[in-house]
Amino acid sequence: MAYRAPVSDIVFTLRHAAGFDAAVADGLYEDLTADLAATILDEAGRFANDVIAPLNRVGDTVGATFRDGAVTTAPGWKDAYTAWTKAGWNALPGPVDFGGQGLPTLLNSACVEMWNSASMAFGIGPVLTMGAIEALVQHGTDELRARYLEKLVAGTWTATMNLTEPQAGSDLAAIRARAERAGDGTYRITGQKIYITYGEHDLTDNIIHLVLARLPDAPAGTRGISLFLVPKVLADGTRNDVSCHSIEHKLGIHGSPTCTMIFGDEGGAVGWLVGEENRGLACMFTMMNNARLAVGLQGVAIAERAYQQALHYAQERRQGRAAGAADGMSPIVLHPDVQRNLLTMKALTAAARAICYMTAEGLDRAHRDGDEARRRVAHERASLLTPVAKAFSTDIGVEVASLGVQVHGGMGYVEETGAAQHLRDARIAPIYEGTNGIQAIDLVMRKLPLSGGATVQAQIANMRATVARAAKSTVPGLGQTAARLRDATESLDRATSFLLKAVAGNASGDALAGATPYLRLFALAQGGAALAEMAMAAGALMTDGDKDPALPARIALCRFFAENIAVGARGLEDVVLGGAGFLEDAHLALAS
Repeated sequence: MAYRAPVSDIVFTLRHAAGFDAAVADGLYEDLTADLAATILDEAGRFANDVIAPLNRVGDTVGATFRDGAVTTAPGWKDAYTAWTKAGWNALPGPVDFGGQGLPTLLNSACVEMWNSASMAFGIGPVLTMGAIEALVQHGTDELRARYLEKLVAGTWTATMNLTEPQAGSDLAAIRARAERAGDGTYRITGQKIYITYGEHDLTDNIIHLVLARLPDAPAGTRGISLFLVPKVLADGTRNDVSCHSIEHKLGIHGSPTCTMIFGDEGGAVGWLVGEENRGLACMFTMMNNARLAVGLQGVAIAERAYQQALHYAQERRQGRAAGAADGMSPIVLHPDVQRNLLTMKALTAAARAICYMTAEGLDRAHRDGDEARRRVAHERASLLTPVAKAFSTDIGVEVASLGVQVHGGMGYVEETGAAQHLRDARIAPIYEGTNGIQAIDLVMRKLPLSGGATVQAQIANMRATVARAAKSTVPGLGQTAARLRDATESLDRATSFLLKAVAGNASGDALAGATPYLRLFALAQGGAALAEMAMAAGALMTDGDKDPALPARIALCRFFAENIAVGARGLEDVVLGGAGFLEDAHLALAS
């Protein structure tokens, strides 16, 4: 089944869950209006549907190929990328001073979702370029910005992020790549980097690598890491001393070349410092935080595509006779268990989308608000939500894609339908750009204590306010939504208090053991509150006479999430409050 961008769902989420209308009212988005945003997203949806999505299958079956140091993308991909950049999509969020359109992160996030639904392997490449642009805007010298930003913003050149080495995966303190001062303001970079997405390809003439490396006199650990810009092609047109040694043979996203990169085989690749010496990790995290939200959106994207395909299949496939149906086989969409699977897919996708868009809106406020105090509050809120957006959304991407295979039955397990590809593609997202376990640790150990816990408590207070309005709402069809979401929010509050005390008291075992279930608990409460906001907005529109058939569907979906998914919050709370008890016997269980 062909992918169709869910523009109406996206716009509704932007306006009624993510805070787009409030941001417009506050003057954050200048001349951007809801109608203009919808027009832009309609165009993006058409490009995703008509140009990118038809290439998804060849990207999976042919993929990227490697020969003699060169990488060739799948047939049609170069033309599609060229058309995408000429249409201005790469420049959409870019700085105006360098040819960008300066449109908000929130709007670009909606586009990122659609690019990745159309083809996750295609969509991940531009994400890294956009992250590099932000890193250079914030940390690059005037010379570097002048030399590289215009090409990167246009998409004429792409960029990569080079962190991982064979011995240094998530532990960046173990990085061995070296940088030597050349005496002329440049550096010579040597070393190997692995798992470099789009490290080599044929889409553009130049690739700008952002590389973490150590100077000879650098302090040990992460305090001694610097960030360098290393172009594939130097300004005089000569090839830099950087090459692709091989590409990986992967479970999924076959169209995205994942490269092993070698720097300095012939004496050292020429590089320029980004930021300050030994302060590279802070610069790189500018790029990584951008990428983490984008990877969360990949989870939403693959979940949306898997749901669309499963729903279409369930409407067409006939098996058995549904209760109350006439004689003969019924479409399987009429069977309650299939309905539960499909509703779970749709509800998880909607909740994850809302959390990602809320994160994007927080990033916009952190950059665009004219008041410094409000910018700080927005920055902390976005920082709190980022690990939740990344981890929850990518987890549900895998879960929803797996349910999609289940709905297809045996036809999902064979490659013919494409349902299996969604599951294969989705599986990398909980791993790259910081594993989801690391996201949970980040949430509990670094984000909960922001402003002494005030940031997370303010977010919980917002959830409570939503639940209180839902309890008083006269919108028909909400059922037990308010009660179930109240239970989830209170479970989150108790678990948060427990973890804040554990972190403050240096009880790291309790905090770390409960981190992953806590992140899921947070997402259930926050996602449920977001769906309730949309359900109440839908009810208000119906009261005003709007006959859109999607409105009652939004209310029904919120109720399903509250009564069937959010109820898991209490069990997650119990796991969090159980602390590190399981660690006492873990060595015994793992020894057998």
